[in-house]
Amino acid sequence: MIIKNRYMKFKAILLPVAFLLSPALPGSWNADAAKAKVEFSVKGPFGTVHGNFTGLKASIQFDEKNPAAGSISASIDAATVSSGSGIRNHHLKNEEQWLNTDKFPTISFHSKKIEKSANGYTALGDLTIKGTTKPVQLPFTFTPAGNSGIFKGQFTIKRAVYTIGKEGGSVGDDITISLEVPVTK
Repeated sequence: MIIKNRYMKFKAILLPVAFLLSPALPGSWNADAAKAKVEFSVKGPFGTVHGNFTGLKASIQFDEKNPAAGSISASIDAATVSSGSGIRNHHLKNEEQWLNTDKFPTISFHSKKIEKSANGYTALGDLTIKGTTKPVQLPFTFTPAGNSGIFKGQFTIKRAVYTIGKEGGSVGDDITISLEVPVTK
């Protein structure tokens, strides 16, 4: 009984120490929110409107050798939208027909599956904008550099699917979203 008690005490001490000394999970990446780029473009009445969001928060588990075991969850603060025009930004943030950021403060993506593709990888998951969640495919590349790297991706959504603006009119139907996310381990 004494040996068993000593073993249990030793195990109780050793396990937490081993956990503290172990490296981060393989494939666990931390996004550099300050350097991340979340950009969008949409045709407007006087040419293409380009804009961006800031404040990316992300949980990224990714291993090039086993992409199927990975996952990506990311969100941005919708109120950080910037389109280069103060009046347009005000409308995008405050009007019900656009982003209505008081009511819908977050835009998020959660992957369900990551696959290898011809040009890199594809994250299949759910994109939520204005309380509407729809499946999307997010093609991306990953360029590793030791304990850092960069994820880049681009995809297009239909405005009407997420009730962004009104159908028709002078704003294009498609919104292209481009991502560039530097990461470290």
